Amino acid sequence: MIPVTLLTGFLGSGKTTVLNHLLKELPLTAVVMNEFGEVGLDHQLLEVTRGPLALLSGGCVCCQIQGALAPTLKNLWMARDKGDLPPYERLIIETTGIADPAPILATLTGDRWLAARHTLDGIVTTVDAMFGPGQLDEHPEARRQVAVADRLLLTKTDLATPEAVALANRRLAELNPAAPVLTVLQGEVAPDDILGAAAAAQASPRRWLAANRYRPARLLGNAPVPDHADGIRAFSLSFDEPLDWQGVAAALEMLVAFRARHLLRMKAILNLAGEDRPTVLHGVQHVMYPPTQLPAWPDADRSSRFVFIVSDLDEAFVAKLLVDFTQAARQGHLSSPSVA
Repeated sequence: MIPVTLLTGFLGSGKTTVLNHLLKELPLTAVVMNEFGEVGLDHQLLEVTRGPLALLSGGCVCCQIQGALAPTLKNLWMARDKGDLPPYERLIIETTGIADPAPILATLTGDRWLAARHTLDGIVTTVDAMFGPGQLDEHPEARRQVAVADRLLLTKTDLATPEAVALANRRLAELNPAAPVLTVLQGEVAPDDILGAAAAAQASPRRWLAANRYRPARLLGNAPVPDHADGIRAFSLSFDEPLDWQGVAAALEMLVAFRARHLLRMKAILNLAGEDRPTVLHGVQHVMYPPTQLPAWPDADRSSRFVFIVSDLDEAFVAKLLVDFTQAARQGHLSSPSVA
């Protein structure tokens, strides 16, 4: 399985500079770059790469040329398998600054051939300390890139005022409370700090979930919580009693079917009825990854916890959906899909 890192971030936030540094530290890395426009330029800025580089130009990888991504990845893998390319050990996809990452993830998980040979390692988003807060206020693409990230890289802090850096950190904490924020100067970041995000749930599930950083969901009948101007909310839900898997699966299926665009990120550690090990879930918009079971509970806490980052979606609706479906499942009113 080839681990895939999605490197995203708004226009001018320093993605290529970060990529240059990573390629110096990580031999045998394949790169797929996407550029917006008829003439590709960013690949000429790369100083060194010891792996293959595929340039996708002429549009955004998430829309106009989405169909070209799958064959590009297949061609790279087959050339590697035949020995026509170096035996690269990982893949980095750098998106344009206006890309929504979710369709790229759907390509990686929805194509069976790709999914059998590639695994998502994580989403890394760069944010400009000087202009980032303004971009987050003005551009929904920038907000969505931050909301779905596993790691956030705050760039150009040496050029920004302390007040601007503090504001950027506050905005990132509002949009994505759990993602670690790393300060990056001149693109220099330790690869180990941003790679391996997918393994975090296995190594330290409570830290991966970071539910304590999320505000508990506003339930029906409680005092309303003011929205941020951008409509993005981050909240948590907790259930003390074991949950029936069929209720959880049905609720999430309903969310994905009718509210996928608004469901930016979801993570959960579940105590499922009839299971003695915890189950981990995570998803980005309409892409829900298969549930996985951890070897054991990390501590004595057996509560089920969800964290959500949503856009223009009432958290009370999400909470009620999970409560209603899990209660219906407990009462035997739903069929039982498999956990596996």
